[in-house]
Amino acid sequence: MPLASAGRRARAHRSRRHADDVVFKALADPTRREILGLLRGGQRSVGEIAGNFRISRPAVSKHLRMLRDAGLVHDRAEGTSTMCSLNPAPLRQVETWLSDYTAFWTHNLAALKAHVEKST
Repeated sequence: MPLASAGRRARAHRSRRHADDVVFKALADPTRREILGLLRGGQRSVGEIAGNFRISRPAVSKHLRMLRDAGLVHDRAEGTSTMCSLNPAPLRQVETWLSDYTAFWTHNLAALKAHVEKST
């Protein structure tokens, strides 16, 4: 039984890591980050989103698909339009991941400051 439990934990860890990788990959592109910025103001149709970019509508749709696959965007049909909205949950996971590094740098920069002030 312990081996089965360890196997499940390992699979869950790999799955979580893969999900995080998908989110980071989605956030790596400036166009996708700009789309998320637009959606911070509320839901928008794909057409409205596409109107903010100098790329083709199919290219915008590809970006939206990647954001949707990462869980960052939800969409729903509304008549003949597709409405998109921001899902902030994956961004909280990124924030949690970054907080470890923020704490590291805050501590190390404070130590460096103390050392420099002591030396002068």
